[in-house]
Amino acid sequence: MDMSKLRVHLLGVLVLVTGFLTTVGSQPARADTLWFDTPTSTTLTVQNGRFTDALGREVVLRGYNVSGETKLKENNGLPFASVADAKKSATALRALGGGNSIRFLLSWAYAEPVRGTVSSSYLAAATAQMGAFLDAGIRVYPDFHQDLYSRWLFDSDSWYTGDGAPKWAVDLGNYPDEYCGICLFWGQNITQNAAVKDASYDFWHNTYGLQDSFLDTAQKTMTYLKQNLTTAQFAGVVGFDPYNEPQAGNYDSGQTSRTWEKDVLWPFFVKFRARMDAAGWQDKPAFVEPNMFWNANIDSQKQEGGFLDAGTVGARYVFNTHFYDQKAISGILMWGNAEDGQYVTDFGTVRDRATALGTTGIVSEFGHPLSGSVSGKAPTIYKAMYQALDSRVKGSGWWANASGSGPVLSGSQWQWDIYNGRHHELMNDNPDKVLTTGDAWNDEDLSAVRLDDSGTAVLRQDARMLDRVYPGATAGTTLAFTYEDRSRDGSTTLTWNPVPSSLPNVSTLVGSGQYSVLVWRSKGISAPTELHLPASFPTATTTVVSDLGTVYGPPAYSSTTPVAAGTEPGGTGSRRLLLTAADSGVLHYALVTNGATAPSATLLSAARAELASWAASEFG
Repeated sequence: MDMSKLRVHLLGVLVLVTGFLTTVGSQPARADTLWFDTPTSTTLTVQNGRFTDALGREVVLRGYNVSGETKLKENNGLPFASVADAKKSATALRALGGGNSIRFLLSWAYAEPVRGTVSSSYLAAATAQMGAFLDAGIRVYPDFHQDLYSRWLFDSDSWYTGDGAPKWAVDLGNYPDEYCGICLFWGQNITQNAAVKDASYDFWHNTYGLQDSFLDTAQKTMTYLKQNLTTAQFAGVVGFDPYNEPQAGNYDSGQTSRTWEKDVLWPFFVKFRARMDAAGWQDKPAFVEPNMFWNANIDSQKQEGGFLDAGTVGARYVFNTHFYDQKAISGILMWGNAEDGQYVTDFGTVRDRATALGTTGIVSEFGHPLSGSVSGKAPTIYKAMYQALDSRVKGSGWWANASGSGPVLSGSQWQWDIYNGRHHELMNDNPDKVLTTGDAWNDEDLSAVRLDDSGTAVLRQDARMLDRVYPGATAGTTLAFTYEDRSRDGSTTLTWNPVPSSLPNVSTLVGSGQYSVLVWRSKGISAPTELHLPASFPTATTTVVSDLGTVYGPPAYSSTTPVAAGTEPGGTGSRRLLLTAADSGVLHYALVTNGATAPSATLLSAARAELASWAASEFG
C-alpha cells in the first residue's frame, strides 16, 4: 500500500473511531448518518481532474439552481420568502428531484443596496436559507447572479428586465435609454441593447470603481457565511461561482472574445480568488465561467473562448459553463425532438476543456422551456442532456464502447423554484404589470417543481428523468457509467440504451425496467461507493448484480456487507446503494435495476457471468 492509500485508510479508521466527536460550532451527528457521513467526507477538493472528498472518493454533484426567484424583487433578492419554505424546498429537492447539490443564487443589488454598506439582514436571511439545504445533506455553491446587468437599466414599461447590479451602480453611468430593437428573446439584449452593453463594459473596466465594490461585497459575503454557518454546514459549501454568464458588453479596438477572456476576464477571477482566500475559503475552488458564448451551438452566436490561454489553472479553479440548445429554443433551427447522443459532443467539449485546464468541470445551468411553442421538445432534450452528463458515448453504442465513457459530469439544472406559477412580481416596479405565471421573469418557465393547492411540492417534469441513479461518490476511478431512465415523451417510453442481445440474461433481468451500470477501479478506500437510489427503486425490490455479489433487496449497510442500502444524510428519506470494495487496483462493476421481480438465483448468476465477461473484454 503506497503512502497516499495508507493515509486514506488511516483517515477512514480515525473517522470511524471518532465519529461521535464534534468540533466547536458543528452539529451532532444525525441518527441516520454513517461513519463516512461527516464534515470530513463532505469537504471537497479537486484532485486528478475530479471532485474528491477527504476519504479519496470521486464525487459527482447533481442538482438544481435555487433559484430564479433571486432575480425578482418580490422576496428582495432571496430564493425564498422564509426559512420554512427553504426547508420544504430542500426536502423536496432531495426526495423528489434526487439532487445532492444546489447552485444558490445571491444578488449583489440586495447585498449592497447602499454603496459601501453590506446589508446584514440580507446576508443573515440568505445564510439561514442556505443552511436549510446544508442541513438536508445537500452541498451548496453560491453564485452572484446577473442577467442583463441590472433591473434598474430598464424602464417601467419595458418588455424586459434584468438583475444583478444595485441601483446606485446604474445611476453612476448615465446610460442610454434601454432599447433592444427587434428582439424575440430576452438574451438578445446582451448584444443589441446599448444600455446593457455599456454598463457591462464599465463593470469589466472598473469604471467608477464598480468592480472593486463588487469584490469588496463578495469578500464580506463570504466572510459572513464562514462565520455564521456551523462548521458542519460550511464543510458542505463546495466553492463559489463569482459571476454568472460573463460577457464583455463592448470590445475595445482590436480586441476579440479570446483576448478579452485572457486580458480582462481571467484577471478578474484571479482577484476574486484572492478575495476567497482572504475570507477563509482557501480550500474551496472558484467555479469560473468563460465568455458565455464560447459553446453556443448557433454559429452566428459562437465566440472563441473557454480559457484557451489560461494554461493549467489547477485545483483552485473549476471549469464552470452553461449549455442551452439555442437551435431548439429558436423553434426554427431545429424542428424535431432531440435524439440519442444529441449532446455528447457538446458535453464532451466541456470535459476536454476541463482536462486541458488541469481541473474538473461542471455544467452549472442547462434546461429548456416547459411551456410555449417549443416546450414539446423538452422531454427529449432533458433526457439527452442528462445522458451527455452521464457519458460521452451515445446510448445505442454504450455497451460496445463503454471504455470511451469518460468521467461523469457534474451539473445543476435550471431551475428549482417552488413559487412557479404563483409569483406576484411587479416587473420593473410597475404596479400595472404584475407577473404571476411561469418564472415571472422575461417570460421564462423552466422550473422543475411547483407547489400544489395544498402547498405541497410536486414535480412538473417526469420523475423518471429527474430522479436518477448517479454515482454520488466512487471509491476509486470511475471508468464508465450509464443510466437508462425510460422517461416518457407523452405516452412514448424513450429507451435509448437497450441491453444488447449479446447479454440475454442481463436483458431478461432488466426487462422493461430502469437500469444503471457503473464500472470503476478501486483505490484501497474503506468508504463505500454510493449510488443514489431514486424513489422508483424501492429498496426491497431493487436488484444489484456486481462482482461484489448479487442481491435482490439490498440489506442495511454494515462495513462487512459489500452490497447494501441506506438512507442519505439529511433526514429527507432519500436513499443510496452502498458498494464496499476496500481493495486496490481491482476492476469492479455493478448493474442496478428495478425491472426484476424476485429473480431466481440461476438468473442472477447467469447475468453476473455475462457482465463479468463483458467488463473483462471492454476494460481488460
